[in-house]
Amino acid sequence: MLGVDLHTHSNISDGTLSPEQLVHAAHEKGIHTLALTDHDTMDGLALAAQIANGYDMKLISGVEISSQWSRPATKKSYSVHIVALNMQHPEPLLAVLQQQKQIRAERAEQICRLLTPLIGQDIYADILSKVDGEADRITRTHIAKTLVEKGIVSRVQQAFDKYIKEGKKAYVKFDGLGLEETIQAIHASGGFAVLAHPTRYDLSATNVRYLIELFAQSGGDAVELPPQIDPPATRQMVDRMIAEQGLKVSVGSDFHGENMPWIQLGRVPVMKAGQVGIWEQFQ
Repeated sequence: MLGVDLHTHSNISDGTLSPEQLVHAAHEKGIHTLALTDHDTMDGLALAAQIANGYDMKLISGVEISSQWSRPATKKSYSVHIVALNMQHPEPLLAVLQQQKQIRAERAEQICRLLTPLIGQDIYADILSKVDGEADRITRTHIAKTLVEKGIVSRVQQAFDKYIKEGKKAYVKFDGLGLEETIQAIHASGGFAVLAHPTRYDLSATNVRYLIELFAQSGGDAVELPPQIDPPATRQMVDRMIAEQGLKVSVGSDFHGENMPWIQLGRVPVMKAGQVGIWEQFQ
């Protein structure tokens, strides 16, 4: 086991463990370098740090930012997640994240308004109770879990497939920062920009390659290696693009706790010869 996990979530966004519980669990797994990367918020870092300080563990400041990119030929906009790591002076990024939080809160209300006529009830208040009344913490996973609890669907994935994923009647796009703008804000905060899980956006191989090239041209620092369940050919394609674009690599489990029980904390891809881990650059 590498002992490095640079992509994890707590219940400050859509994970199920508190930041403190996450650090405890990471310690038990033998992780010595951990990044908490909740969606569009760094609010859990201080809580996690209180526990990490008691262990021989390096806690890396992090956040997973919802962003957008497009291809000039098609002008279609695509969603992408950028993980920001190891911010030395996070104020510029925190200012940007405040805007992202507002977008997230407004999006949740829009989704619930669209859902109401489809399911015959308003579930916004129930969802809000899951995040301690803080609307800017609501993710689609919170909405999906509420639909399961109400008996409207039987599984979380069914909620996505029937109502809230792209193309469905209650889908609302997260209209967040542009890719280059996101990278600039991360760098202004003295951090590193990582392209998260590049093979998980339902993109063609051509678009995955284009995305990695665009990310590099926009000043991105590293690409997260694909999970071990991806086909070998997919991993080979990503490895080639990383080498061609001169990018470093990051490794992360994308752990969410019980929301994604098949993902284990600390289980990360193995680097190939010649690849350089972005964590080697951290101060």
